[in-house]
Amino acid sequence: MNLLFFDDDLRMALLPLTYTRPMAELRVGILKIAEKWQNYFKVHLKNTVLQSSYLTTDYLQTKFSAYYSSDNQIENLYLNGAVCPNLELIQAVLKLKSNESIITKNRVIAVKTSERLASFDQLQDFVYSLKSHRQEVDTPTIIEHPWHIFQKNRSEIIADYELLTTGRKSQPITDKYTAVYGRENIFLEEGATVRASILNAENAPIYLGKNSIVSEGSIIQGAFALGESAVVNAGAKIRGDSTIGDFSKVGGEVSNSVLQGFSNKGHDGFLGNSVLGTWCNLGADTNTSNLKNNYSSVKVWDHRTENFINTGLQFVGLLMGDHAKASINTMFNTGTVVGVGANVFGAGFHPKFVPSFSWGGQDNFDTFRFDRFIELAQIMMQRRNQKLVNGEKELLYHIWQITQKYRSKNTLN
Repeated sequence: MNLLFFDDDLRMALLPLTYTRPMAELRVGILKIAEKWQNYFKVHLKNTVLQSSYLTTDYLQTKFSAYYSSDNQIENLYLNGAVCPNLELIQAVLKLKSNESIITKNRVIAVKTSERLASFDQLQDFVYSLKSHRQEVDTPTIIEHPWHIFQKNRSEIIADYELLTTGRKSQPITDKYTAVYGRENIFLEEGATVRASILNAENAPIYLGKNSIVSEGSIIQGAFALGESAVVNAGAKIRGDSTIGDFSKVGGEVSNSVLQGFSNKGHDGFLGNSVLGTWCNLGADTNTSNLKNNYSSVKVWDHRTENFINTGLQFVGLLMGDHAKASINTMFNTGTVVGVGANVFGAGFHPKFVPSFSWGGQDNFDTFRFDRFIELAQIMMQRRNQKLVNGEKELLYHIWQITQKYRSKNTLN
């Protein structure tokens, strides 16, 4: 069986994070959405590893391509990339026969067929031609807006923790100066280290990934996930429900936030109710406001409607696309959206919507020249022994072009 994670209309609602990745590549909890499905299938199919690929928008296919077996009899299992699986859903998917599908509230969740469907429109037309072969399921967790990533993060950490650690033994915490509460809810992968810190997992689990580091004087409350080779810097205060993705670094105060991976918030300053993409950097003493001073619900910029929409939430901080940067002492308003490749600096609060590849601060923004952006991206990636893969520069240039309309409009206020 061949897995294909498809993007539907929610991809536009999840911008700017999905400018650079399919929906299933978003990290919520410990794992990316695609990894959740793969781990569930590994458990229920007796360690069988399924080939996975993506059915996404054309320009992303250069990096995230769709794969079909040369054997036309091999079944393709199409899965909605915004859906976080649970045990009930996995069981329903495994019971699917050929040309059957699962939907919920008119949203396609899964389709099993040997047909090679080349787009979401084709897939949806195919599903609705199978009127006698659809089954409904209770609504699973669906990531429909960027803020759902931090809003659902606690429950997804708990679910992923059980999925990854059941039947396994944690590496021990050997440091005698580390205080531990709820040791049974703490799991260290091979090479993870903790020094002179406080870990409180009494109310929710703490997961420390392979070769990760919790430095001296850190205070961490669950639910918390630290990715592979990620670092919590000395003296950090992690107030729970947060995920620090692979190869990222955090310091200062962090609450209910998710760093997708390879991003840095290494110094003092507050990050709350926020999502950072990959290759982001927040300078020293960067602060995010996550609560309005009149306590009203927060509005954020929505790329699908090209307007500000009401989240219905009282707490929303920063939503930042890949490769975005902020200088020291940057202040972000409640519910700020910063696009891909933006570089924000200067005094005072910045606009609540900073378009992709903007360069500047407050109301004085220019376009970040693409050649200079690529030069900066390559320098940062080299520091992690990474580089732009084949086709990635063209992918980013395409985003630079299609987001020009936002930089041309007076949308920065």
